[in-house]
Amino acid sequence: MDQHQDKQQLHQELLSCRDGIDDIDQALVELLAKRSALTTRVGEIKSQTGMPIYVPEREKELLSKRRAQAQELGISEQLVEDLLRRMMRESYRTQNRRYLCVNPAIKKVVVIGGAGALGKVFVNLFESSGYPVTVMEKSDWDNAEVILGDADMVLVSVPITLTEQVIQQLTMLPEHCVLADITSVKVKPLNAMLAAHKGPVVGLHPMFGPDAPGMIKQVVVVCHGREQAAYQWLVEQMKTWGANLYESTAEEHDNAMAFIQVMRHFSSFVYGKHLSEESPDLDTLRDFSSPIYRLELAMVGRLFAQAPELYADIIFNNPDNVALLRRFHKRFGDAIELVEAQDKAAFIKQFLLTSNWFGEYAKHSLVESKKLLLKADDDRV
Repeated sequence: MDQHQDKQQLHQELLSCRDGIDDIDQALVELLAKRSALTTRVGEIKSQTGMPIYVPEREKELLSKRRAQAQELGISEQLVEDLLRRMMRESYRTQNRRYLCVNPAIKKVVVIGGAGALGKVFVNLFESSGYPVTVMEKSDWDNAEVILGDADMVLVSVPITLTEQVIQQLTMLPEHCVLADITSVKVKPLNAMLAAHKGPVVGLHPMFGPDAPGMIKQVVVVCHGREQAAYQWLVEQMKTWGANLYESTAEEHDNAMAFIQVMRHFSSFVYGKHLSEESPDLDTLRDFSSPIYRLELAMVGRLFAQAPELYADIIFNNPDNVALLRRFHKRFGDAIELVEAQDKAAFIKQFLLTSNWFGEYAKHSLVESKKLLLKADDDRV
């Protein structure tokens, strides 16, 4: 057989392999459709029984079994886990339609600011659970006595700068009414609610933005105020919505947010401002970047695609943030001095001290970030 015939035979074999792959891909899509039908039915059952959409133990068990199966068959465990996680995200989405109403005795939920971006998320969640929801906006305050006078729950979802002012006006609520807020600071709003309302009070901070499809796997911080038993139904309702709930004092929450939100947003703001004034070509930066740098650049760009008032409120709200940012500024300056002095030994020493402080979390972060980077690289065309 000459070289030309060899190439022809290999070409035919390649075509045959591609046909086989196409057949398998078609079968995979058909299997995904069957799986979707089953997960949709699971969602319907959960909505009738009150079971939470997200069950960590079940997900962990499923992944463990399939990884073991992959190992036996000699294929990548990571590949199988990635595929399953992507399918599970879709499953959660298809199940995210109707939820059990944990407390049918609640006849009226009022969301103040419910027409806003995050307010709409909560309106949809309550309505998906069968609660009657009334949205109250600025133009409705003349009718506040009527709207709020028979409310069983009032959720305040307004900008940080207006939160206390709005809460202070809520003196007409029925004593049994649950009063809650979803502001990203907690000490001042919680104290304002306790002062304005004699009934049940709870502070909530959903750690997700309005672009989230719901609460599945999302963190919500719960700061207890008064009469926890009276609003426990709300806590249980959020669990059925799939939330990961963490209890905290308002003070502990606000201290943590200074690092989680304020410093990150401020650092991104300064980085973005620096880029805009240096004015490099963004396309070049993106094209030359590896996945990790593209992700970092994307996180900065993401900030500037959103409302500046939101981030200004978070950063400017607490005067204590200034002292923290000043300390950050000083440490940044100290690090620059090391570079100017070409003191690599001091840099390495500080690097190692910081690495020791992070401990095992640094190694965990390396593993987790590798997973994210693989996904980021897959998305690049």
